[in-house]
Amino acid sequence: MVNDLHAERRDPEQPEGAFDLVEAANDLLDQARELAAGRAARTLTPGAGAPLKQTLLAIASGQRLEEHHAPGPATLQVLLGHVIMRTGDSELQLHQHQWAAVPPAAHDLRAETDAVVLLTVAMPSRDAD
Repeated sequence: MVNDLHAERRDPEQPEGAFDLVEAANDLLDQARELAAGRAARTLTPGAGAPLKQTLLAIASGQRLEEHHAPGPATLQVLLGHVIMRTGDSELQLHQHQWAAVPPAAHDLRAETDAVVLLTVAMPSRDAD
């Protein structure tokens, strides 16, 4: 493991043509295993203020995302591995190829095995203010 906590931040770029999720997932998982935070992410849909945000997130086994709220309606699709999403006293076990809606309440996410998830968020409109 290297001393870096997180991967270097980069601006997302619109992929040309088809994008290989499996290849990207494997690359991110390799990065996550090397970082002190135990996770790495890549935003797939570029553009500040875009109505839809998709992020590929790799989490090394035993690591977790601390409790947080989603910025808008969201779903989680497990591409690789096994994760547990907890909200209050309830938990949802998600395995490879499973999908679930992310609760609007505060929740966390723990990787029971090395895992890669695809997070999709419908971002709130900036005009709503």
